[in-house]
Order: sequence, then structure tokens, then C-alpha cells
Amino acid sequence: MKGLRFERIGTGRHYNVVLHMGSTYVPVTDETVEDLRAQSLLPTDRFLDLLIEKVGCNAYLKDLIRAELKKGGDTNTQMTVLQGVIRTL
Repeated sequence: MKGLRFERIGTGRHYNVVLHMGSTYVPVTDETVEDLRAQSLLPTDRFLDLLIEKVGCNAYLKDLIRAELKKGGDTNTQMTVLQGVIRTL
């Protein structure tokens, strides 16, 4: 699957949510999920910057997130979907 997507993989774990980037994923802490949820009404470009800052803990992951966004099509649409999903996680 192309693009980015969040998935809840459980509860009571150290990492309950992962961010899928194509066939790769990165675990996301509950604290990061809460931070993103609190900012989920930002304009899409600012939310993207926040997502990259919070989840992309190194240059490799930041580049991977950006590259997967390009593969997934319209960035604004992808970010709007991610913003909606993060509010329900």
C-alpha cells in the first residue's frame, strides 16, 4: 500500500500505534499520538511538519516519510486523512 497510515496494534504495550510507510513502519509512542491528536486541526502543511518532527526521529525516517508521501499522491488529501485517523486512535 502506498502512502502513510496509522494502525493501532494493541493496548497496554510500550508502542500501541505504528505509522506505516509503504512496506516499512515505525512505532509511535502514546505520548506522540497524544501530541499529534492535540494538533490534528492544524492546516495540513503544518501538521505534516509536526508529524515529521515527532515521528521522524532521524534524517532517514524523515526522508522516508517525505518519499512515501510523494508515492501516495496528493499530500493534502493524505494529511487530511491522517489527521482524521489520529483523532480516533
